[in-house]
Amino acid sequence: MIIYADLHLHSTYSDGRGSPFEIVYTAFERGLNAIAITDHDTFAGVNEAQRLSVQYGILVVPGIEVRTDHGDILVYCNTINVNLPRRVDLLLERAHKEGCLVVPAHPFDIAKLGIGDLIYEYRGWDAIEVWNASSTKGSNYKAIRAAKYLGKPGLANSDAHLVEEIGSAYNTIEVDDLKVDSVLDSIKRGRVKPFYGMPSLKTRVNRLAWSIRRSFKKFWY
Repeated sequence: MIIYADLHLHSTYSDGRGSPFEIVYTAFERGLNAIAITDHDTFAGVNEAQRLSVQYGILVVPGIEVRTDHGDILVYCNTINVNLPRRVDLLLERAHKEGCLVVPAHPFDIAKLGIGDLIYEYRGWDAIEVWNASSTKGSNYKAIRAAKYLGKPGLANSDAHLVEEIGSAYNTIEVDDLKVDSVLDSIKRGRVKPFYGMPSLKTRVNRLAWSIRRSFKKFWY
């Protein structure tokens, strides 16, 4: 079966504006079959999203965006009971030991703390985020070329911090069933096709305004 998946989303448990419920409901409305809530350095939103997702038939893949010593890296697991180190080589080792997938997030978007050319220094990637809907096209094209050079599957994700962004970029994945293990296995085997897209201009302006307000509140409070 073919499913539609957006595997890079942020909730109120880190720097997103939407709650896990709002994310699940919006994903359902937009015809997605699977999502990954990948909050920064925490799995906290995953349990809540999984409880809510049952009634909507949405699969929630446990995910996290880890701020490593060289930049941001997405990790997808079948459990949230994983302790991930921040050193890239150790993270790769621990994640694979736990059966997780490791994917550099927006690798060539330096403003978003991508790992840049260090992507070529490590051979343990399971896939590459080749298209991030909130990154520049130039940095995404570099990621596409890197994935081809390294022979790794590519993922396209919205990196949504507002629910309006969900599904602006997505993947089709050929899976045996709608279960986390099946999704992870299919990604690793390259049974995934990324679809590139960008949010509307209005949504991008709203995202910028949200980021500014959030930064202002953090600075003053």
